[in-house]
Amino acid sequence: MFETTKSKPLMEAALNARAMRQDMIASNIANIDTPFYKARDVDFETALIQRTKEMYGKDSTTKLEMAQTNTSHLSGYNELDSSKSTIFLRDGHTARNDGNTVDLDVETTEMSKNDIMFNALTAALRRNSTIFKSVIEASGKL
Repeated sequence: MFETTKSKPLMEAALNARAMRQDMIASNIANIDTPFYKARDVDFETALIQRTKEMYGKDSTTKLEMAQTNTSHLSGYNELDSSKSTIFLRDGHTARNDGNTVDLDVETTEMSKNDIMFNALTAALRRNSTIFKSVIEASGKL
């Protein structure tokens, strides 16, 4: 398969991440009555932003490197791998009496936002492929 644009792999990765978020939200809703269940979410935007900067040469990192004054000292620990999505527990939501933190209003809102972004990405990919298809067809008529 050929690559039509530089951003196509990024859009495909974003689609996969949106599908993963949809599954995570559905899991939260399915566990709304599970005692002590903590609502989960996935942060993939950070990984996509980092990948975009790498792809388009805007890699101005603001990471502060740790100074190592002695070779026998341990090197710093990088707790976040910016190339991967991070699953986290949603903070700030009040737990019910059973310890569950799933809020149906929050989950349905997040699902709607995710659905809009997923549809926008699929429309962009469809437009992208249509443009290249028309160019190929037009060049065959010459």
